Amino acid sequence: MVVLGIDPGLAIVGYGIIEHIGNSYKVLDYGVINTPAKTSYAIRIKMIYDAMNKLLATYEIDEVAIEELFFNKNTKTAMDVAQARGAIVLSCMNSNLKIFEYTPLQVKQGICGYGRADKKQVQSMVKSLLNLKEIPKPDDAADALAIAIGHLSTRRFSSMFQV
Repeated sequence: MVVLGIDPGLAIVGYGIIEHIGNSYKVLDYGVINTPAKTSYAIRIKMIYDAMNKLLATYEIDEVAIEELFFNKNTKTAMDVAQARGAIVLSCMNSNLKIFEYTPLQVKQGICGYGRADKKQVQSMVKSLLNLKEIPKPDDAADALAIAIGHLSTRRFSSMFQV
């Protein structure tokens, strides 16, 4: 089972690809998709969509886990991220992939067993569970790996979260 975890954003999209074999995880790839702030919004969305298509063509992904949006007081930012997230979901749907959504609380619960774990606890667990020498950087990539691990650890219950 190969899972792509996605931490959506407009400026930075984090991604992490993990293969689950037996009781262990193997990191296939992780990183970020960056879009320049001074580029037009439409071009940034296309850049995300194209980068996702390239990523999906490179790896044989079985399922996608994506973080649900957290709406704070900045509605403009939330709308921008929501539209970028739509481009990501469209790319995955065009590749006939199953998409599962998780709140940050659910990801933390799946990684640490505690939904209120702080960022450092989650990053330490990602490093430990994936047997990495150091915490993945940038944070968006580490978050995407956490989303993938969280999905794998709660997979038997995840049919209720499927889009």
